[in-house]
Parts: sequence; structure tokens; C-alpha cells
Amino acid sequence: MSAAFPSSLFDRVRFIMVEPSHPGNVGAAARAIKTMGFTKLTLVRPHLDDVLAHPDAIALSSGATDVLAGAEIVPDLAAGMRHVTLALALTARPRDLGPPNCDIRQAASLSVEHLTSGGSDEVAIVLGTERAGLTNEQIARCQRICQIPANPAYSSLNVAQALQLAAWELRYALNAESSFSTGGAVRPGDRLAGNEAVQALLAHWEEALIGIQFLDPAHPKKLMLRMRHLLTRSNLSQDEVDMLRGVCTAMLKTAQLARPL
Repeated sequence: MSAAFPSSLFDRVRFIMVEPSHPGNVGAAARAIKTMGFTKLTLVRPHLDDVLAHPDAIALSSGATDVLAGAEIVPDLAAGMRHVTLALALTARPRDLGPPNCDIRQAASLSVEHLTSGGSDEVAIVLGTERAGLTNEQIARCQRICQIPANPAYSSLNVAQALQLAAWELRYALNAESSFSTGGAVRPGDRLAGNEAVQALLAHWEEALIGIQFLDPAHPKKLMLRMRHLLTRSNLSQDEVDMLRGVCTAMLKTAQLARPL
């Protein structure tokens, strides 16, 4: 690992596997992470409760049993992303509606900018199930869709293989950046809001839009999905989230006063 990049930067990269069904893929993912200098693996609702102790997982981790044993298991994607401020959805399928697209090398470059911005922000690479990938709802929680430019005639990649390529690009981008500076202290309010704070804002925003009758909950169409993409990709700071939640509170109060007695 380059001396210019303390291990703390690598420690702020998380790889999230959503509903993995094959324990061998989980073990191979742990190996892929460790070979590139990363340590954080999160599993969202794995199909097997004992996946971390499964013989196939241990065998395919090939010595990365420390990463495997330290993997976090969470009940849903929101819990896995609670400290994440930049989430990259790794998917092979293009989406008509969703976060902006980039390839995996651009995603790695964005991640380096994010990690070296002077805060304590955390980046996540999010991978879906072996069979179906990520759902639109799961992708909507991410700031970017990223793709691996594989052979268009045969772009099928095992999830552990895809994770290995993502980890390699991230390591390469970190090591290629020769001048790392923290840029001095960052005010708490200037730091990017975590995913948990952004999701709470979205819930508050939806409540406010219903309150002022801009959103009809019986016929929402794609309004909240578009709002989610707008706010998720905006890289909101904590101060900006607090400001927008204040706007939501004011909207709800105004709507309540406007109702006939």
C-alpha cells in the first residue's frame, strides 16, 4: 500500500452484497477485498444464516478468513448504507430512470475525490443477487450506477469477479493519486450527509408534498422516484439536509394552518 495513502482511506470503502445465495461467492468476495487492501464486507439478508461459517465460504476465501469473519450482516440495504455518503450501484443492465451512469474506472475516480475531500466520508460498492442483480428501488438509494465495460456479446460476470474488478480499480485509483491532502479541518455541517440522513429527508419531503397536496399518495406516478434521484445524486451536506428538513416542517405547518376549521 502506498505510503501516501493511509490505511484509513481503504477502511472507508465498503463492499455490499445484497441477498447473496451462494456461500462460495461470499468467500471469494472476502478474498477479492483482502487482495486489494480492503477489509469491509457487508451482506444484506444472505440466504444462509450461517454463510460466514459455511465450508464453501471458508474454502474460497483462501486465507481471507479475517475479512470473512468480520463481515457485517444486516437486515436491509438501508442498514448497510447507514454511514455511506457515496454509493455506487454495480449493474450490467442500463436503466431508463435512475442515478447517472459511469463506468467502473470513472466510479473509482469519483470515489478517490470523495475519500480525499477532507471529511470522514464512506464509499460503498453495491452488488445485487447472482440471479437478478439490483432492483430499481435498491439502485435508487445510490448516487451512481456504474458498469464494467465487458464484452457486449457476453457481459456475464460472477458477482465475486465483478467485485474483484471494482476493488482493483479502486486500489489503482488510490495509488495513482500521488498527492493526498486532507485539506484541513472540515466543519461538521459541511460534511456530506450520510445515507440514513438523506433517506430521512426523503420521507419528510414526501410527507410535506402530500401535506401541501402537490403529491397525491393514491396516484404518485413517478414523482417521488424522480425526487429521490434528484436529492440522492446532489451530494447534500448535513447543513443542506437540515435546511431542507426545516423547509419541510414549514410546509407542513403552513398546510395545517390553511386547512378549514
